[in-house]
Amino acid sequence: MTLTSEMTSNPGTILVVDDEPDILIALEDLFENDYRVITATSPTQALDILQHEPEIAIIISDQRMPEMQGDEFLAKARNVTDAEAILLTGYADLKAVIGAVNKGRIMAYVPKPWDPAALTNMVAAAYQRRMLARELDTERALLHGLMESTGDLISFKDLEGRFVRLNAGKAQSLGCAAGDCLGHRERDFLSPERAAMIEEAERRAIAARQPAEIIEERTSPNGTTQWFLVNHIPILDESGAVTNLATIERDITERKLMEMRLRQADKMQALGTLAGGVAHDFNNLLMAVLGSLDLASRRAPDDPRLTRLLQNATYAAERGASLTQRLLSFSRQRDLRLQAVDVNEVILGMSDLLTRTLGGVIRIERQLSDGLWTAMVDPDQLELAILNLCINARDAMAESGTLTLSTRNEAVTEGRITDLNAGEYVVISVADTGTGIPPEVLSRVLEPFFTTKEVGKGTGLGLPMVYGLAQQSGGTVTIHSTVGVGTRVELYLSRAAAEKVDGAREEEVVAPDAPKVRVLLVDDDAEVRTVTAAYLTEMGHRVVEAADGASALDILKADDQLDILIADFAMPGMTGTDLADRAREIRPALGVMLVTGYADPKRMPDGYLMLHKPFTRADLAAKVTEAARRPQE
Repeated sequence: MTLTSEMTSNPGTILVVDDEPDILIALEDLFENDYRVITATSPTQALDILQHEPEIAIIISDQRMPEMQGDEFLAKARNVTDAEAILLTGYADLKAVIGAVNKGRIMAYVPKPWDPAALTNMVAAAYQRRMLARELDTERALLHGLMESTGDLISFKDLEGRFVRLNAGKAQSLGCAAGDCLGHRERDFLSPERAAMIEEAERRAIAARQPAEIIEERTSPNGTTQWFLVNHIPILDESGAVTNLATIERDITERKLMEMRLRQADKMQALGTLAGGVAHDFNNLLMAVLGSLDLASRRAPDDPRLTRLLQNATYAAERGASLTQRLLSFSRQRDLRLQAVDVNEVILGMSDLLTRTLGGVIRIERQLSDGLWTAMVDPDQLELAILNLCINARDAMAESGTLTLSTRNEAVTEGRITDLNAGEYVVISVADTGTGIPPEVLSRVLEPFFTTKEVGKGTGLGLPMVYGLAQQSGGTVTIHSTVGVGTRVELYLSRAAAEKVDGAREEEVVAPDAPKVRVLLVDDDAEVRTVTAAYLTEMGHRVVEAADGASALDILKADDQLDILIADFAMPGMTGTDLADRAREIRPALGVMLVTGYADPKRMPDGYLMLHKPFTRADLAAKVTEAARRPQE
């Protein structure tokens, strides 16, 4: 029912039914100034009028009419209208009056001849009663619509905790129909522990005579966790006393999960920052270790056992350098370095890592295609992506199963795969024999922060990271899954234009015509500075060392024979960038190279050569030659 202004702005409508025209005229004259009056000379005509006039508020009907008695007419009228009814009778027919009361639900009867004032007052009272009933019906309809259209669980209770009204959602949460819940308490449907918690919260709200809000954690029938924001609202009468209690329960699970995901993202960001800091210090240590091992191996006597020990130590330190790169990849603190990569070699190189990470219960099979093209991708990010996919596959398998890593070449035609241009691609497939992914979940797995894992066990960033890497590498990700059978995730990477891949790093030898220069070496780490200086000296360069920026500037001002400045990027007091800028002001033609164990790409300076720790003698030689020959701006 819709509430309109017509109820208050328009005059009420009265239907007068009598077979005597004089009576109709008299009643019309009596009420026409205050009401809209419709007259009918027979009950049949009146019933037809009622079908087309839904706003009739009052029916005044004679009892004795040839076609139909008044009480019978009013009983039939009750089937099509809820108008108030008044019966006119010319003689005291008690049986007719009782019939009219029972069947026609009349509010009064008036004997003929009537007293105009009394009849006017009676009609006014009937009309007021009719308006109050309509308003009450409207309020009930609005309340019912509100309660049933909202997703919130709404209930009203008396002060004893018994339900006096509740919506279907609340009833469903209790496992019964709304009507069956009336008169019962929460404890009739819930566990004693939860019922006691609810009753305590209600007592506090009633005692405080103000709304109380709590967040309640619940377990749904399917075992998932839900959170509800519960408001207990005391309802007060005019004197301020509590008469009832309203409860509104709102499902805030999505909001709660988003808050937890944001907190998890904050943790990930903090962990990423920590990883970057660790990488800086670790790279300095590795630079000193690797450099010292390299220098020692050059000076060591020709002893096979000693050579093997030095090689083992070097291999272990290089694994540490690889770990540092993974930390930087995890913390997203460097840009993608796309290059031609042998994907099979990457997967085979991850054997130990996968075995340690996935555990011994999962069987790992590899089906690596011979003659695989090289892919254009960042090798460190690719390794992290494969690791993420393998961890997801392991988590999808209960306690045993088979994880299959495979590769293949594929020529993709236009439109065959969404978001993928026609071309040649290297495909990495990670397949498991796990539980599979339901369709409603499969459509969302690439959304950032979406995860089906328990709180604290998943970030919702694994697959989105893989997808982001694929897109930045000119490819995409496809996922095929069957519930109860398993899942296959395929990573498409663009084929590299050049088929040549750098294999094991070969020692570069400084070309005979490489210029010999005078180098100002600045690094606050003494061990790293010692190794770097030794490398430079072996190459035939002359080296002047400084431990900080201020000392370096003093040397630069006093020595006009310096050709190149090599400075650590991150130094206390004066950073390498600051030192380079001030050195260029003093000596505009000075060659500059910055060395860093870690740097946020956003803070990397333009216009300077960069060398990343840990570096080899060959790396350093190439950069020094480039710095010496680069035209100075």
